[in-house]
Amino acid sequence: MIYFFIALLVVILLIVFLHCQNNKIDITHYDIKNDTINSEIKIAHLSDLHSKPFKKVLNELGEIKPDIIFVTGDYINDHSRRKEKMFSFAKELVEIAPVYYITGNHERRLEKFDEIMQGLRNSGFNVLLNEIAIANIKGNEVDILGLDENMADHSDYRARKAGNFVYPDMKTYFDEFDILSGFKVVLSHCPENFEGLKELNYSQYNFDIQLSGHAHGGQFILPFIGPVFAPGQGLFPKYARGSFGDRPKLIISRGLGNSEFPFRLFNHPEINIIKVTQE
Repeated sequence: MIYFFIALLVVILLIVFLHCQNNKIDITHYDIKNDTINSEIKIAHLSDLHSKPFKKVLNELGEIKPDIIFVTGDYINDHSRRKEKMFSFAKELVEIAPVYYITGNHERRLEKFDEIMQGLRNSGFNVLLNEIAIANIKGNEVDILGLDENMADHSDYRARKAGNFVYPDMKTYFDEFDILSGFKVVLSHCPENFEGLKELNYSQYNFDIQLSGHAHGGQFILPFIGPVFAPGQGLFPKYARGSFGDRPKLIISRGLGNSEFPFRLFNHPEINIIKVTQE
């Protein structure tokens, strides 16, 4: 009988541990100086909710009070799970601050893609599909390029890992973006596209920050080893968390939800808060 209670205690402790790993939100702060800014802007970056209407996110953002929110894909899972709840969650996010959103690979696998994009627009999201938006935030011009990279199929992952995937050339959109004069934000679901591509890498262009997700922080982050796996990058991915570069700077969210694999390890859900002030 004693062994039964020990086993039960271990199971309970494991459940509590996994719940904490998947639901305790980390807030990661970044400070950026920029000469186009006249007054401080507070940006919230969310990614990879995967159809999880995360009440704690609303609570955290309600306290932080961001001026603008960016959502970098995989907001709704590829089986349209909790679609209506995610539309309602979108409406609550929009009450906090204007929301600008791009697709991830999961949305691009949706059968009713156009219908769901319209549902998000109706909920108040500014949906950007290879489009540019200009926002006025506290008297500052914020220029936003939202990329729809459409790397959705599992065959795409295999091709990317093998090095024979044909990446879309985004130069036309970056050239159009280049002529704008505000604080420039690029939204891209896949962080490795920042500098991991050869001649098509995004870091060669003129902008301030790129916000990305997709890698889920490597799903597991092992002590002394780091992130374990990311789709499109494989084992021990470089672009799974943190930031890279100066200007342009890549900032990666570890994401908030999970897709096929249900657990995180030493890798709490994350919200990025980026404070932009005058240089």
